[in-house]
Amino acid sequence: QVHLVESGGGLVQAGGSLRLSCAASERIFSINTVGWYRQAPGKQRELVATLTSGGSTNYADSVKGRFTISKDNAKNTVYLQMNSLKPEDTAVYYCNADLRPSFYQSSRNYWGQGTQVTVSS
Repeated sequence: QVHLVESGGGLVQAGGSLRLSCAASERIFSINTVGWYRQAPGKQRELVATLTSGGSTNYADSVKGRFTISKDNAKNTVYLQMNSLKPEDTAVYYCNADLRPSFYQSSRNYWGQGTQVTVSS
């Protein structure tokens, strides 16, 4: 079973930067679509950014121009570079990937366990 493990979360002051990483627990045959979602206390989980295998990106209006999603297929890792962070960005961030684990398996959707990002004023 493939597991996605997030890292890079933590506490940062407003205006600062963080880079989140999401690495697969094992080698991946191919990655179709990856994304980052977040959930703040008392709110529903929302889309932050997605990246397709073709290179198309989609960002929430609230993070556009500040966040950048990218991936390194060789490392089986997805990144979310977060700049100019605001207190409103405080949330648990989850990585998501639609991927094919191996040549012998079909594609399916996976979720990470989440990593806390806290932005102070």
